Amino acid sequence: MASRLVLAVVFVLDLIAFALAVAAEQRRSTAKIQKDGNSSYCVYDTDIATGLGVGSFLCLLASQAFLMVVSRCLCCGKALRPSGSRSWAITLFITSWVFFFIAEACLLAGSVRNAYHTKYRTLLATEKLSCETLRKGIFGAGAAFVVFTGIVSEFYYASYSKANDAEAHYAKDSGVRMQNF
Repeated sequence: MASRLVLAVVFVLDLIAFALAVAAEQRRSTAKIQKDGNSSYCVYDTDIATGLGVGSFLCLLASQAFLMVVSRCLCCGKALRPSGSRSWAITLFITSWVFFFIAEACLLAGSVRNAYHTKYRTLLATEKLSCETLRKGIFGAGAAFVVFTGIVSEFYYASYSKANDAEAHYAKDSGVRMQNF
């Protein structure tokens, strides 16, 4: 049976990662063009979203790493019993890693892009100044994939535990003997 402590720890870490990603989406950097005589430049507000995105990245990474250590990354340790639970565990394992990589890519790209502030300055009023900021929805997509990763990871661990604890349905010696022909 799946350990409730493991499920609770993974849930809490994923919940924190989700909350940080949503907060990062709400606190993205914005920029204004400031004019100073004949020149103009970009003025950015606080950069808190970068820290929130990195925090979400690290919480999701800790959650996935903890789950993989507990389940021995599905490939180390004793073999799982042949059953439907084993098939589900393998499918959910692959799916959780795909969702994990997408979530991490969104969070990391959003954090890096949010931290990037252009330093352009125009000296003539005829040039158009571009104060680039992070597009809306990058951290939101990361938050959505954090939820998907959390759900699939919980189901993966439950299926893994069920397949790991299952009784063998075959006799002790189930091999094909070829020596008596």
